[in-house]
Amino acid sequence: MPLHDVGYRSWKSHRCGPAATVWVIAVTGIRLAWESRWLRRLVFFAWSPALIFAASFFAFEQAVDEGRLSSLGEAAEHGRNLDGVGMLGTVLADALGGDPTDVDVESTRRLVWTRLLLAFMRAPQALLLAAVVGLVAPTLISRDLRAKAWLVYFTRPVGRREYILGKATILLLLVLAITMLPALALWLMGVLVSPSLSVALETWDLPLRIIVASLALAIPTVLLALAYSSLTAESRIASFAWFATWVALSIAHGALTTADMVARIRAEQAAVEQLTAADLADGHATTERPSRDFHRRTEPRPSAFQRQFRWLARAAGIDISHDRWAWVSPYHALGVMQAAIFGIDPRIRSWGPPAATLTVITIGSLLVLAWRVTAPARG
Repeated sequence: MPLHDVGYRSWKSHRCGPAATVWVIAVTGIRLAWESRWLRRLVFFAWSPALIFAASFFAFEQAVDEGRLSSLGEAAEHGRNLDGVGMLGTVLADALGGDPTDVDVESTRRLVWTRLLLAFMRAPQALLLAAVVGLVAPTLISRDLRAKAWLVYFTRPVGRREYILGKATILLLLVLAITMLPALALWLMGVLVSPSLSVALETWDLPLRIIVASLALAIPTVLLALAYSSLTAESRIASFAWFATWVALSIAHGALTTADMVARIRAEQAAVEQLTAADLADGHATTERPSRDFHRRTEPRPSAFQRQFRWLARAAGIDISHDRWAWVSPYHALGVMQAAIFGIDPRIRSWGPPAATLTVITIGSLLVLAWRVTAPARG
């Protein structure tokens, strides 16, 4: 054989499959991303809310073990704090349904655990997810475009599918590490501190719901972030687009919700004026009493705990009023979908439009990725 033969030679060894290619891309990307001190701090900080929610799990199971669930229910109904854990009071007061003397431990445990897990995944973890993805995702593809690393990838046995799956796996593992794993740890801790390990059989479906809810949260966000990264060679632009999407659409959701609230208040005021005019025409009412009675009928006053922990009442599904603008904001759409997965709000009119929005985001992001990943090679 000539010394300087530069021709092709057949490969005689065993070639690994596409799964190995995806795994190599993912492991390399995670190792490079983990070098960032900010990412390590964010992942560590993402587990800290679990400690707060773990206190509620522990306080509830202690009350069950000591037979104090009824007394805690009465305290919650009267707006008193429960062992310093106000979150548990909010959830427990709703779970007991206003009758703290008639307590079914199993059904109450399931409802309390479900609401706490839903609040944990909707409130702190979804926001931390946006921060972690916004820190890692913008550089994953834009850096390859800027450095022309696609030449290295696609001159090897790496296809478009393996490349996209490898990059998506990087973000998917990070997202699951800050959403699914802490939630599963909360469920496991609740089982361990419960009076009997048979609680694991009673709540066997909660880990499955956690996994499905985590995937429903991760897949659209991961693909959207990668799509932004593939559209530009400047990671700063991709990062700005990612955070601007969350902030701008959340503001739009708030504006539309506020407009609905103002319209409803004006309609109520108009109805009050009509009632007042009718009563004055009959000559047996004051202008103040109908207004008070009308608002008492239409707007029940929230409890003390719901006023103090209003964010928890919304995140835990205690306040299940129909949010018809949830589909506008990815954050609110994901929250509604998680509430449906946990069985808190299974109404189709609630989760149907958000599901359509997330489906459009997922499919659109996949199409953008499929087009942009091989665009430099075609050019």
